[in-house]
Amino acid sequence: MSAQPDPQLAWALLLAAGVVVASLVPLGAARSQADFSLADLGAPRAMFERLPAWGKRANWAHQNSFEAFTLFAPACLLALVTGVHGTLAGALALAWPVLRLAYIGAYVADLPPLRSVCWAGAMVSTGLLYLEGLRAVLGS
Repeated sequence: MSAQPDPQLAWALLLAAGVVVASLVPLGAARSQADFSLADLGAPRAMFERLPAWGKRANWAHQNSFEAFTLFAPACLLALVTGVHGTLAGALALAWPVLRLAYIGAYVADLPPLRSVCWAGAMVSTGLLYLEGLRAVLGS
């Protein structure tokens, strides 16, 4: 176990948080097409039915981004605090934001097979990061 944290893991965590924020971009665009007004700030979810079909998918992608981040962030943090280093951990961690950005694009564009592959890839990367952290904790 190394005393110095792997900067790739820290960057991946930062980029992953950025993906969650970036998921607001297509949602904001959809809201602008649904005649978003200041009155909608009182109940932003109530305007869901006014969103175009791609905007509804943007909303679902945005919500899923939070769900996925809550699984990935602890995996990445576990790897960081246990001193996991190496090409595999760095690649897994950096693959997550890339896959999640592609997931958002595929969801908004209504490409279910690509969306599913991106979702599964990000989930596998998260699971393997947990395993890498666990190995470091157990000292194997």
